[in-house]
Amino acid sequence: MAVAEADAPEPTAGLPRRRGVELALILLAVLLSVCGYCAVGLARHGTLPPGAAGYGAGLGVLAVLAHLAVRLRARYADPLLLPIGVLLNGLGLVLIYRLDLETPGDRAAPAQLVWSTLGIGLFTLVVLLLRDHRVLQRYAYLSVAAALVLLTLPILFPAVNGARIWLRVGDLSIQPGEFAKVLLAVFFATYLAANRGALAYAGRRVWGMRLPTGRVLGPILAVWLVSVLVLVLERDLGTSLLFFGLFVVLLYVATGRSGWIAVGLLLASLGALAVGWLEPHVHARVEDWLHPFASIEAGRGPNQLAQSLFAFAAGGWTGTGLGLGHSALIGFAVKSDFILATAGEELGFLGLAALFLLYGLLVERGLRAGLGARDPFGRLLAVGLASIVALQVFVIAGGVTGLIPLTGMAMPFLAQGGSSVVTNWAMVALLIRISDAARRGARP
Repeated sequence: MAVAEADAPEPTAGLPRRRGVELALILLAVLLSVCGYCAVGLARHGTLPPGAAGYGAGLGVLAVLAHLAVRLRARYADPLLLPIGVLLNGLGLVLIYRLDLETPGDRAAPAQLVWSTLGIGLFTLVVLLLRDHRVLQRYAYLSVAAALVLLTLPILFPAVNGARIWLRVGDLSIQPGEFAKVLLAVFFATYLAANRGALAYAGRRVWGMRLPTGRVLGPILAVWLVSVLVLVLERDLGTSLLFFGLFVVLLYVATGRSGWIAVGLLLASLGALAVGWLEPHVHARVEDWLHPFASIEAGRGPNQLAQSLFAFAAGGWTGTGLGLGHSALIGFAVKSDFILATAGEELGFLGLAALFLLYGLLVERGLRAGLGARDPFGRLLAVGLASIVALQVFVIAGGVTGLIPLTGMAMPFLAQGGSSVVTNWAMVALLIRISDAARRGARP
């Protein structure tokens, strides 16, 4: 029997690894980023920017090192995840560099490049050292404890722009909520994978929906409530909405009960109405959303949302061209919350649609990795990570286009924010690891 098992072919025999495709796409992503960097210099100064070669070489070396880590430790991983991350990160650096030209005293591109280097370094370490994603289940309760500590720390620091979401020490600023979302995803996936049967079939039936017992639902519900209440105290409603959406999506995937989606939408609507009415900071954002041009009519000039809408309108179908827009008029948040308005104005509707397609493809490949996972934890974790990206893009894009009130979050990979870019690279690394295990046919 042992001899037969030893002679049996591996489950991955005959499967294409597609690492060459990944490398080609990475080089294309680096080339597109360098072309964007050069386009900004030509538009603004009529010459190529002096750091174009160094920028391309640095981004290329980082991307190739990440590729080598995948080739060595995750040979059967999805070949699109890493190139999409490289392209989005590279375009983000281009847009931030372009906006730095409008604010010589506030240069963010060098710091963003350092954070991107740390993010790709973390990606490489995760791919090399985490041989099996299921190991993370052992640290579920440590993860949730660390997440709650990270969410609570900003309360001790002064508010910035009306919200307590930053840890500032000198010139260094960190947003702990970015790291907490990955830790909470690990905890939710572990707990729901272990209790999915009890959540789906145990408990009383209410209005045609079987509710789980308090003993099963209580711990995870308590963790979610504590995290959301802390975020409400910090006035970080965007991350609160993100955590709520993550909780509901994973609960639905774990149980297969569509009623949880209806309950989640109802609770989210009631909570948004209550907070929007009672919290002055949030109420002001709701008023700006309902009446974006009221400040113009009152003679105070356009607010940030109005300027963002003007930027999208000025972009038209093909945009003004990189470096030729005026989205810097939006104000201090143009490199973070409203960087999508710069993309809309200078790349136009077609360029913005291409960006959304990249995000959609990243989410789709994450969901595909989850569907292919053989273990419940890997399935839920991949779906959770993909849902984080999808919810974050929807909340940010909806806010800057006037679809929903502004929430003050950072566009994944694109916007200024060191904590955000490092966290996003960690999520891509976990998706790489899960997709590799799925294609290898690993069983629990």
